[in-house]
Amino acid sequence: MLLESLIYKATQLEGNTVAVAVAEDEEVIEAVIEALNRNLANFILFGDKEKIKMIVNVKNKGQHKSNKKLTIVHADSNEMAAELAVKAVSTKEATVLMKGNIPTSSLLKAVLNKEYGLRTGNILSHVAVFEVPDFDRFTIVTDAGMNIAPELEQKAQMIKNAAALARAIGIEYPKVAPIAAVEVVNPAMQATIDAAALSVMNKRGQITGCIVDGPLALDNAVSALAAEHKGIQSEVAGRADILLVPTIEVGNVLYKSLIYFAKAKVGAVIAGAKAPIVLTSRADSAESKLYSLALAICSVTK
Repeated sequence: MLLESLIYKATQLEGNTVAVAVAEDEEVIEAVIEALNRNLANFILFGDKEKIKMIVNVKNKGQHKSNKKLTIVHADSNEMAAELAVKAVSTKEATVLMKGNIPTSSLLKAVLNKEYGLRTGNILSHVAVFEVPDFDRFTIVTDAGMNIAPELEQKAQMIKNAAALARAIGIEYPKVAPIAAVEVVNPAMQATIDAAALSVMNKRGQITGCIVDGPLALDNAVSALAAEHKGIQSEVAGRADILLVPTIEVGNVLYKSLIYFAKAKVGAVIAGAKAPIVLTSRADSAESKLYSLALAICSVTK
C-alpha cells in the first residue's frame, strides 16, 4: 500500500514531535494513539486536560497506559490552545502542527500571527496525496482547501509547495498538470491561459524541481491512453503526479469524488509555512488523519 509506505518512512525519521491544538476530539486522539503505537512521533496535546485524559483513557480501553512520548498541556480556551501549539512549533519544541477540535479560521489566525506564527512570506496551500485503487502511483491534488481562486503567481507558488512535498515522499522530479476543461489555450478560459503561462515559467527556470505542462484536461493528465487518442505529445500527459486545479470548487469536488466514488485513501497537509500543518476536517477518518500525520512528518525540513 502506497500510503502505508509513508507511515513506515515516517517511523524511520527520528526526533519529530506533533503539537495538537485543541486535542479533545475522539478521532484526533484515536489517530494520535495509533501513531504512538506505530512509533511515528512524540505528541504534545494542548487543550482541556481533563477532557483529553478522559478520551485517551477511553481510546486505550481503560488501560491506564503511561506513555513518555505523550504530553498533555492544559489550556483554558481554544484560542490559548492554538497559540500554545503554534508557539511550540515556532520555538522548535515541535516539528508539526495538527488541528484538533477547533475551527480552521481560528487555528490559521494563530499560524499567521506576526509575533509567533509560522509565516514564511510564501502562500499557504492545501496538498492532498491520494492512493487511488488500480493506480500504481500517488495522485497529488492542490488546492482543495485553502486558495479560492488563485492567480498566476499564487499558482506558481502552489506548484512549488506541492513539488517540494512530492520530492519529500520520493517523487524525485514530479510531473505537474495544470488542469482545465480543454487541452488547448482558449482566451475565454482563464485556466488555460494560466496553465500555458506556468508551462513557460517552468521552461524558463522560474519554477524548478519539476516538469509543468498544460493546459491538460483531467483524462489526458492521468490516462496515457486518453492522451494518445487526443494526439497529445507531452512528458506530463498520462503520467501526472500533481494535478493543479484552477479553483477551490474544482479541487473540493475532485477531492471528495476520489474518496466517495473511487474509494481512494488520502493524507493531506497545509504546505508553505515554517512547518507542515495537518488540517484535516471532522469528516475525515482516523485512518486519514494518521496518513496525514505520516505525510507531514515525511515533509519536515530540519
